[in-house]
Formats: sequence, C-alpha cells, structure tokens
Amino acid sequence: MNHNQSVYQLIGEINGTRELANTFYDIMEQDPQVQELLAIHPLPLDNVREKFYEFLSGWLGGPPLFANKYGHPRLRKRHAPFTVSPKLKTQWMYCMDKALTQCIDNPEVVAALHQAFDDLAEHMINSVEPICPSQQQQ
Repeated sequence: MNHNQSVYQLIGEINGTRELANTFYDIMEQDPQVQELLAIHPLPLDNVREKFYEFLSGWLGGPPLFANKYGHPRLRKRHAPFTVSPKLKTQWMYCMDKALTQCIDNPEVVAALHQAFDDLAEHMINSVEPICPSQQQQ
C-alpha cells in the first residue's frame, strides 16, 4: 500500500468512492440476507446513497463533501434515532465487505478498510438484541 496516498486516491477518488457507495447500497437492496438492514432505510435510497458517498469522500481522505454541506458527521448522534443492534452491524458489514471486494483490487486496502469500517460500525451499536427465552433461564 502506498502510504503517500490517501485511501481516497488509492481507490480511484470520485469514481471509486461513488462506486463503493453505490455497490454497498445495491447489495443491500438485492441481497435477501440483509432485509432487516434495508428495512430501516428510507426508500428510495437515492438520498442515502448520495449522503454516504459524500461522507465516504471525506472519511477516506478526499474532499469533505458531507461536512461542507451538513457539518461534522457526528455519526452516533445521526444514528441515534435508529436501533442499531449487533445483528444489524453484522448485516451492514456483510454489505460493506462484499462491496469492498467487488470495487477494490488491492487486498491491503480492502483489509485496512474492513478493519476501519468494522470499528466504525461497532461504534454505531446502540442496542442489544433481545435475549431469546431459552437463554434467560440459564
């Protein structure tokens, strides 16, 4: 991995960042394994796709499009109205991992982004999943 370049540059700047954001949401819309995740997003996803692209641009080291438009991302605060459980985090990471491997050829960049996204997604969790009755009796 070239450490003189931002991840934004390494993945193809505007086009690579937009492709990653769109592929992520394409997977979410099409894969039946993540229907719970899709269900918490407002449809159509056009506005969410654009905001995610704008966020990723700055987060990956490119132009701070989201911050310029909406201010600091404050991701936990922006996600507070939604229940983000460990299960939904897993579904989110499933979509992101598929998008990363489809959009980025460099395995080092994919691994670094997987870790960074996993840390970020873990930070968004604001709810524990309900314990099933059989577990409560233990």
